[in-house]
Amino acid sequence: MKLNTGDPRIVEMVGLANYPVAWVCNEHVPNDWLNLEHQIRAAKLYDMDTIVRVSKGSYSDYVKPLEADATGIMVPHITSADEARQIIEWTRFHPLGKRPIDGGSADGRFCRASTADYLANGNRERFVILQIESPEGLACVDQIAALEGFDILHFGPGDFAHRIGQAGNLTHPDIKRARTRIAEAAKKHGKFAMSQPIAPVAELIAEGYQIISVGADVIGINEYLDARLAHFNQETRRQ
Repeated sequence: MKLNTGDPRIVEMVGLANYPVAWVCNEHVPNDWLNLEHQIRAAKLYDMDTIVRVSKGSYSDYVKPLEADATGIMVPHITSADEARQIIEWTRFHPLGKRPIDGGSADGRFCRASTADYLANGNRERFVILQIESPEGLACVDQIAALEGFDILHFGPGDFAHRIGQAGNLTHPDIKRARTRIAEAAKKHGKFAMSQPIAPVAELIAEGYQIISVGADVIGINEYLDARLAHFNQETRRQ
């Protein structure tokens, strides 16, 4: 479940609904680091994993969610293998990358984890998602998928449609071709494929997608608000 609201209580509600993963957005949502840590902590109350879509930025933007104990990060707008390689270096410990070590935050149990356990856990138990959402990224998706040190390719249909002059038209044939190509590259190179629910779930699974977003909190809230107002107006017309 993708979350735009930024409220840790919504994360708890998602956990209570037995979702396995909460997708917290730091790219489009005005979230601060302390609130992000509260959201991650709320998910941990229900043994729920967290994906944090990070701001496209510096090394610190990528490692701070991991140090706050997020299960994984999603980096948007990957356009080249060199860029993907840089992200892997920033977010993985030796020998996969060059991420500096600390251990004093939640992911290191506030210095209670041994250095060996901290480093091993950071490479083994945290995942990195690279988001392909442009023609440039699609053109080199095989080179990106072949890199060692990340786990998941995620297709971003909204921005991809925008970039090809089809904003909002997620059923355009070029969208499906891009989606299929990304799933094929992920399978070929031993990565997982992730998508938003822009096609029937059975179709996405048949294409090779193993991770599928169910929806977003703001969509659910809008549907509830519209339904309650429509119900109220219907009741008042009967008077």
